[in-house]
Amino acid sequence: MDEDLLRALTPTVTGVLVRRGADFAAAEDAVQDALVEAVRVWPRDPPRDPQGWLVTVAWRKFLDAVRADTARRRREERAEADPPPGPARAVDDTLQLYFLCAHPSLTPASAVALTLRAVGGLSTRQIARAYLVPEATMAQRISRAKRTVSGVRFDQPGDLATVLRVLYLVFNEGYSGDVDLAAEAIRLTRRLRARTEHEEVAGLLALMLLHHARRPARTRPDGSLVPLAEQDRRRWDARLIAEGVEVLQAALARDRLGEFQAQAAVAALHADARTPEETDWVQIVEWYDELLRLTDSPVARLNRAVAVCEARGPRAGLDALAGLDPGLPRRTAAAAYLHERAGDTGTAARLYADAARLASSLPERDHLTRQAARLHAQLRG
Repeated sequence: MDEDLLRALTPTVTGVLVRRGADFAAAEDAVQDALVEAVRVWPRDPPRDPQGWLVTVAWRKFLDAVRADTARRRREERAEADPPPGPARAVDDTLQLYFLCAHPSLTPASAVALTLRAVGGLSTRQIARAYLVPEATMAQRISRAKRTVSGVRFDQPGDLATVLRVLYLVFNEGYSGDVDLAAEAIRLTRRLRARTEHEEVAGLLALMLLHHARRPARTRPDGSLVPLAEQDRRRWDARLIAEGVEVLQAALARDRLGEFQAQAAVAALHADARTPEETDWVQIVEWYDELLRLTDSPVARLNRAVAVCEARGPRAGLDALAGLDPGLPRRTAAAAYLHERAGDTGTAARLYADAARLASSLPERDHLTRQAARLHAQLRG
């Protein structure tokens, strides 16, 4: 296997797909899938024309992705833009596909990655970003999962926990990423709740509803981000908040706490505050402590450090942040905020600029760049 040849051909093959009509990001994703296929096939069956082989396979991968995206968009169009409250019909073909892809022969991580790619319509890059791993690592994981299930019968549905993880990641990508999948994730979670009384299904639905309720206030007309503390809370959807709180309270009453219920409790406390100053940060820290007892998530630790800053002061927040991996996404942005709160304007300005360079989306990058510019202006003044 000539890896140098693969690397050399990648820009050329990507260019061919773009000239055929693929947008650049989709072309890159298709080429990455083709490269993974080449790593698998070429050692035992090397092609006579490596470039032609890659173009053919990458174009087929692109067309498969387009078909999957078209099917997903048709499902979304059938659902209402703002998911309605109340019970839902229990039968859903898409939800069944989620369970089938979460096959017992796969590890939970591989099942989630495969389902996000094959059913959720996310790109390899989007899934890698959600899992905090390099794109190449995720491409290999998905390829292995496809090989694992290529010869099995899909008559053994996967476990509920894996499906919940998939729905959570689809919602997060739809809520803050490149593709609007949030409404579809809520729709499917409603279907799932109609099929089971499991408290974590209710917890996940409550979490989605509470976050989705704030969506109208998250961006300005020009697309720029509005931080939580600056959002116009009159634009929050009170109906979705009320439903989310009701669903959460019913789940918590069963006294079988899970991570989605704990996250939803944090979201409910934010939703309950009429102003940023009224937010019960002490209780939010306590809920993050509960969450960390359930799952040692680095993202939860990051969010807890910000909550500690609000509850106990910026120095305590910086202490809570200190042990986290510097490469954790949004850690640099959180450090910038905490240093600004601590009065260290110079360090905060530098960190905001660093965080902007690391941002995974254009709105986030622009927001962090503006924060850096604002502090630099203060320093010059």
